[in-house]
Amino acid sequence: MNFTKTSTLVAAAACFTFASSAQAKTKIVVTYPYIAALVGEIAKDRVEVTTLAKGDEDPHFVVPRPSFIGKLRQADLLIINGASLEIGFVPPLIRQANNPRIMPGAEGLIDLSQAVELIEKPDSVSRSEGDIHPEGNPHFITDWHNVPGLARAIADALVRADRSGAGAYQKNLDAFLARWKVKSAEWDKKAEPLKGKAIIQYHRLFDYFALRTGMKIVGELEPKPGIPPTSRHLEELIEANAAGTVYMVVTDPYHERKSAEGLAQKLSIPWAVLPQDVAAVPAAKDIFSLYDTLLASVVK
Repeated sequence: MNFTKTSTLVAAAACFTFASSAQAKTKIVVTYPYIAALVGEIAKDRVEVTTLAKGDEDPHFVVPRPSFIGKLRQADLLIINGASLEIGFVPPLIRQANNPRIMPGAEGLIDLSQAVELIEKPDSVSRSEGDIHPEGNPHFITDWHNVPGLARAIADALVRADRSGAGAYQKNLDAFLARWKVKSAEWDKKAEPLKGKAIIQYHRLFDYFALRTGMKIVGELEPKPGIPPTSRHLEELIEANAAGTVYMVVTDPYHERKSAEGLAQKLSIPWAVLPQDVAAVPAAKDIFSLYDTLLASVVK
């Protein structure tokens, strides 16, 4: 009988220890799948991650769900893309969650745009120019050379939130960066045939990708950022680009595709749907395959 009681107590203690360990995991909320993928590479199973947006969702207009408030209320860290990309949905969620750890200015709010060099910073911002981001173009994840800086910023945040895991985070970061260096060299090599090729994109999503590969963006299907294509604007794009001068029309998974396909047909060139994030298309299942897929979509 004593043995049975002792065994029961030991089992109960083990269950309590396991539950306590599970509850002790650092709780992290991120806005986009690519951030979750990077957190996973560095933290492995030491953290609990909640992602607010889906990969194929318009990153500018993520629909806030009531469940997000509860997740943010418990979060130790909130990691965002920044550069005003989340301006339409994150600030209201932060206010409603009322979690001092992730309020603006708090150590638990991590803005990844601070870890990269933003391009296309406007001299002035006017609503007449469409949805312009005042800090610069926020879609920096489409350049794989930006990823190491993002990974280091995430690792630093993880260490601050969970100092007991510092050694593990550094080890995982080092391993990730070593693998990334090898893959970056491969992607650089694969991108060489794209240098100088002209493309037309739907939205200003792939400017960093074009800059990295040496491609030239000669127009957008949107007359202004956030303004849907018009027949007149599409005709202007055709008139402005002589036959044979444009390599490809590219779009993304969340905008309508009729305009991209129609323009490509009139210019007699191919068109492609490119992933702007992890899980934006099935092939881009993780942070590495995101760039494999981006390049495979345009290198013909």
